[in-house]
Amino acid sequence: MSDIPQARLAQFLAIGVPAALLGGAYISEYVFGLYPCEMCWWQRWPHFAALGLAGISVVAPPRRVWIALAGIAVLVSGVIGAHHAGVEYQWWQGFTGCATTPTGLDVMDPTAVPLIRCDVAPWTLFGVSLAGWNFLFSSAGGITILTLLARKETA
Repeated sequence: MSDIPQARLAQFLAIGVPAALLGGAYISEYVFGLYPCEMCWWQRWPHFAALGLAGISVVAPPRRVWIALAGIAVLVSGVIGAHHAGVEYQWWQGFTGCATTPTGLDVMDPTAVPLIRCDVAPWTLFGVSLAGWNFLFSSAGGITILTLLARKETA
């Protein structure tokens, strides 16, 4: 491994992975108009928590514990992303009402909040939805963070 201690690299990833994924989510929302559904928000909350936990690791001991908790939070977002992707691909039923069209919605009312469905992928790349990409990046990031922390320091 390079001269960067594993815990320091894990800390960098614990800050960088959720920051990058949240940044991508907000760019897709505010630049490209891909508004989040309820399950999309569920994926964001663990990333917010991971940023907070990783931030605490910068200033408070025990640093490795805070980094590990941030890594677990990143993994939780990946698990939620996997579930959401499965709902989008119709592999299983979602938990929320956002996976169905509500009755009584007045589509002619300009003040009505737009319905963002959880069971429809608004965008895909290579057949993978945003929830699927979150699953892939969050899972890889969380596993990498925890693996780095599990290794013995060699310096």
